[in-house]
Amino acid sequence: MSELAIQVPHESNRRLDAIDRKILMVLQEDASLSVAEIGDRVGLSSTPCWKRIQRLEADGVILRRVALVDQNKIGLGITVFVSVESADHSEAWLKKFADAVSAMPEVMEVYRMAGDVDYMLRVVVADMQSYDVFYKRLIATVTLKNVTSRFAMEKIKSVTALPVPAVAAA
Repeated sequence: MSELAIQVPHESNRRLDAIDRKILMVLQEDASLSVAEIGDRVGLSSTPCWKRIQRLEADGVILRRVALVDQNKIGLGITVFVSVESADHSEAWLKKFADAVSAMPEVMEVYRMAGDVDYMLRVVVADMQSYDVFYKRLIATVTLKNVTSRFAMEKIKSVTALPVPAVAAA
């Protein structure tokens, strides 16, 4: 593999070069920039920059472009990390659980874990009463062995930009 590009683990088998990586870093910082502004920052004219962005989207590297909202300013002041243990590890149980938590707007992220916890949820709610309502809905959806809630006291770091790896040397 050359030092100019590394393989993207994706079915398209395309490579991300240094310019693709710069585009990704710029877009993660501010996706509202015009194509011309992005091109200026990465050293491309508008048309080649636009084509690269389109390819990154078509290849599924760029999933979507969104606005980030301050949860506290819209009244969602509590973040809860919810650990879930299940006694049932069947496909049917997992599908029912995944469908249920995916339909709950308070659930921001769900991970299947290795170790002593089966699933980890990041939940945002307005207050303790809202969390109690959520909790009761959660435990009513599927049979759970154990649910543990951990309330975030302070957000120390929160970023959305992934650390785009540098181009690997050959």
